[in-house]
Amino acid sequence: MRKIVIWDAPTRLFHWLTAVLVAAAYATWRLNWMDWHARVGYALLVLVVFRLLWGFFGSETARFARFLAAPRAAARHLAHVFRREPDRQVGHNPAGGWMVLLLLALLLGETLTGIYVNNDVADHGPLTELVPAPIANLIDALHTVFWDALLAAVALHVLAIAVYWTAKRQNLVLPMITGRKTLTPGVQPPTLAGPARALLLLGCGVLTAAALANFL
Repeated sequence: MRKIVIWDAPTRLFHWLTAVLVAAAYATWRLNWMDWHARVGYALLVLVVFRLLWGFFGSETARFARFLAAPRAAARHLAHVFRREPDRQVGHNPAGGWMVLLLLALLLGETLTGIYVNNDVADHGPLTELVPAPIANLIDALHTVFWDALLAAVALHVLAIAVYWTAKRQNLVLPMITGRKTLTPGVQPPTLAGPARALLLLGCGVLTAAALANFL
């Protein structure tokens, strides 16, 4: 067995910063700190856009083409979720890949509807006056729906981590902290993208979020 790097720093930072910001979004909403709530939403949108771009141009284990398996493969994997076996997975397993996509989709929906709701109350984007009232009300309602669905998905994600630890004795948290996982010697380390590319894509995320905030 040997330790290899499977998660790059940008992927790990995205993961933990997103967790912190989702908690901050809940706290600022409960405390009615709506200005800070909006700022947290903008930061989340920047991270989500970055992760979507990183899923096409980032490191091998972060790319959608690398970890999105066929639904049948995900179902076969879940059928053996309680079987204790050594961890041979480089990156996301077939079921975990779909969970990543679900979380990203919910985060994107939550942040985009949040931008529209905020602009409808505080500012006026180009689309605010063009959207009929029923559609505006639907967007407002979707902001709550996406949030509830996101909390449910996060709970399922945490539950899956606990199941993998208790049933399969596989620690999924530590590699997301250190970036390294202990695997068999025959496993080839994935190709990792450099920090310059990550900074470029993060800049694209900032510009995209700013454009959407002004447009919506």
